[in-house]
This record gives sequence, structure tokens and C-alpha cells, in this order.
Amino acid sequence: MSFVLNGLSVRHASVVRNKSLALIDINLSIKQGEQIALIGPSGAGKTTLLHALACAHQPEPGGKFSVFGLQPWAMQPAARHALRGRLFLAPQTPPLPPRQRVVTAVLAGCLPQWGFWHAIISLIKPREPEVAYAALARFNLQDKLYARVDRLSGGERQRCGMARLLVSQADALLVDEPLSALDPTLARQTLAVVQLEAASRNATLVCSLHQVELALSHFPRIVGLSDGRIVFDAPRNEVTETMLAALYRNTPPTQHPESIKPEDTCWSGPSPC
Repeated sequence: MSFVLNGLSVRHASVVRNKSLALIDINLSIKQGEQIALIGPSGAGKTTLLHALACAHQPEPGGKFSVFGLQPWAMQPAARHALRGRLFLAPQTPPLPPRQRVVTAVLAGCLPQWGFWHAIISLIKPREPEVAYAALARFNLQDKLYARVDRLSGGERQRCGMARLLVSQADALLVDEPLSALDPTLARQTLAVVQLEAASRNATLVCSLHQVELALSHFPRIVGLSDGRIVFDAPRNEVTETMLAALYRNTPPTQHPESIKPEDTCWSGPSPC
């Protein structure tokens, strides 16, 4: 198993103790190599769940949480830090220094595998630029290799963050809203590249999406969250319009369930699913 969560509850680090929980009694098991989409309205807890899986948010006492068979919050800090090197968390807005060159930003995905001096030298003169070039080429961004990050559009920044994911050697890829700044064609292309990469190395992929139709057409397993709780966890062919309508009872999804046609749930392009 990549992840096992039993009765997991989480608060944001900035929330005082008497405030409500961000995640409540989460029960979730994820096998190595699985590809899962997290869907739900804004504020449902999708981002918090991804951060919890990445060992970035410590859960409340009482629940159980294991990663690759290890209990991260029972480990010494150094061991937990090493474990995080096997996890790649891609936030919705990639943390790319604005004056940094794209090649350096992408190669940062290699840092968990590099030694200290290798990393320092690469900041001065990028090591293995061909690795960054190949990753960017998969998103048609190879011409931006030596561009400054602050010269990129929002969509280019998101794809740059996905190129960083490709050069990592992580065993689990935790991706938060990677398509929000992309047009529909680029969104499908980008998602296909990430899924094929995960499948090729048998890495677990957990991806939060607001695009319900893409979640249904690309991911074999769908987890719906609302108000910090799992509402359903089901194969995509068992997710009904009624389930989606209930999940988004207060906030309509990007594509309303009633407008999802049968052909929308069977993508005709290449897919690892």
C-alpha cells in the first residue's frame, strides 16, 4: 500500500485548537500504482488531504496514517524528511522563484536524489540541462528552457511545475488542480502526460480536479469530498449523476452532472487507465 488512513482528522497549522477540523474521520487505502481523482466543491478538503498524504500536515491524535508501510509521525524528523523524498507534492500554484531560470526550476525536482554540493553547483550552473529539456518537451515548453520564470504565462508556469514532477523519482505523485490555467486541449494533453509518466514507473497518482468530466474520463477511481469528509469512494462507472449532484449540492461543478454525456466518460485518446 502507498497510503492507509484510518479515522484520520486534520487541522490547518494556522487554526487555533477550538476551531473546526479541515478533515474529519478519513478512511482511505491507496495501492501502489493506483490513479485516483479527488473531486468536490471548493473548501471540501482536497488540498488538505493532499498535504496530509505528503506528510506536510500532522494529523490529530487518535487516527492512523501510514505511507509505504511506515508511520511518518512516529519517525525521527530526519527519517521523516527522507520519506518525503519519495513523495512529490505539486501545488496548484507552483512555488517557482520569479527570477529563476526555467531550467533551474525544473531541475529542483531532482533535489531529493542529489547530494548537497551537487544541488549547490546546479544553482550556479544547471547540471543535466538535457533532463529538464526532455521534460519540458513533453509539454511543448522546450523553447522556454532558459527563460525566466516571471516571463511565463500562468498556464506555462503550471506545465513547468508538471515538468518538475517528471524529473523527480518520487513513488507517489500528489497533484493539486494542475489544469486550472489551461485551455481544454492543453488540459487533456497535460493530464495524459502525467498519467502516462505515473503508469510507466508504477507511481501512485492522486490528483484533485474541479473538472468533473476529466476526472470521470481519465481516472478509474473517484473520491468525492465535501466539508472535510469523504462522501463517496467508487470506481468511475459507479459514480452517478445523483451522487455528483449531492456532492455539489451548494456549489455547481465545472460541468454540471446533468450535462455529462456518456461519451464524455470514455476518452478516445491514449490513457494509462
